[in-house]
Amino acid sequence: MVAAAALVAALPIVTACGSGYTPRVLNIYPPADGATFIDKVGKQCSADSDGAYEIVTTPLPKSADDQRLQLARRLAGNDPGLDLMGMDVVWTAEFADAGWIQPVPEALAAKVAETNLGGPRETAMWKTDEDADKRLYAIPTWTNTQLLWYRPDLLRKYLNKSTAPTTWDEMLADTQAIRAKGGPSYIMVQGKQYEGLMVWFNSVLASAGGSVVGADDPNLVTLNDTPEHRAATVKALEVLKAVATAPGHDPSLTNSDESSARLGMETGSAAFEVNWPFVFSSMRSNAAAGDVPWFPEMQQYAGLLAEDAENPPTDAQLAPVNKTVRTKFDFALYPGVSKELPTKTTLGGVNIAVASTSQQKDLAFQAAECLTNEAAQKVYSVEGGTPPTISAIYDDPDFKAAYPMGDDIRTQLESQNAALRPASPVYQAISTLLTAKLSPVGQWDPETLVDELAEQVRKAIDGEGLIP
Repeated sequence: MVAAAALVAALPIVTACGSGYTPRVLNIYPPADGATFIDKVGKQCSADSDGAYEIVTTPLPKSADDQRLQLARRLAGNDPGLDLMGMDVVWTAEFADAGWIQPVPEALAAKVAETNLGGPRETAMWKTDEDADKRLYAIPTWTNTQLLWYRPDLLRKYLNKSTAPTTWDEMLADTQAIRAKGGPSYIMVQGKQYEGLMVWFNSVLASAGGSVVGADDPNLVTLNDTPEHRAATVKALEVLKAVATAPGHDPSLTNSDESSARLGMETGSAAFEVNWPFVFSSMRSNAAAGDVPWFPEMQQYAGLLAEDAENPPTDAQLAPVNKTVRTKFDFALYPGVSKELPTKTTLGGVNIAVASTSQQKDLAFQAAECLTNEAAQKVYSVEGGTPPTISAIYDDPDFKAAYPMGDDIRTQLESQNAALRPASPVYQAISTLLTAKLSPVGQWDPETLVDELAEQVRKAIDGEGLIP
């Protein structure tokens, strides 16, 4: 939030297409959230290039849909002033198929494969009709994954244990046991009809052994094409329904997003929450400010954590603070569907791609490499709060101090644990149509809904009924 506020003052928001380009000036259009850090790294890359190029940062709007629209307009209009862009991880297939982004040169792609974690790298891979195999079309820049956040103090008090549940069924059972003894009964999730609901469904579906479309055939709907796939989809829907209809469930679950899920935990209504890592720093600062009634112990750090952009606390100062946070607000790996199947979690993040409209593609790739290297990603992670995609950073002392949950994040970013959202040129339509059917969560029969979801995906692939 602080970064976003600074962004408004520091960088202009793009609203119209350019009319040309300037030699050696490389224009990058990243999402608004994170643009200040792209700008900081871009200035350093420009200085290090010894005059070879100058990176100019112009942030896109805050809304992902608006970002996509702005880029599509520029690309469709053959804007030569568009060199680099920060792309949501779900846009790779669409932009590659449209011919809007350049495949990453083989030497650079090999370096990315060697240094980056498998899950984030896969979000930047695609095979167009002209490609013999999948290839890299963008460079991973930062990533994200949800964790299970829980109250170890409540587990000790009501259940005489301190370890988090590992499956959704265990979490539901723990919640009911806590509720029976007078404790909080909500499980905080993202159940509103928006992309957060797609993330929740996709993670549970992948953990049940299912998928929306074929991994190698984006035109194949795999929600119900085999008995095994159908069973996986039914199981995923049963999990969502159980959370949404459990005794004492969050009554506003069908309107819940990341922010309301965070607030539900901070107000003391829940023992469990699935959410992105930002909730840890939020709990730390809000509890220290006295805004978390069940966590008065944190108020001893109010002075240290008082907002001071010029003198933020050091990692050494934060170490005991983080340790205190974890006594009542801790993290664990994302819950699975069963102990027999590997748990998979849906990835977020941003990749940087070179636009096909750029008149300086070789320079643009040089800049893209600099904007995504280890030094750059350390800035984005430690200062910007977005997990890196380069594996080595997870062993960096500065990163480990800033991310006590870093090892769990890295585990979930490995290929075998990462759930990618459906890789398809029509992903936006798939997500829109599926979330419309999934909402309101739980007010449907899982067995019946399977075929309705499959029908909607088929419509999206065939270009029908894009507006639910």
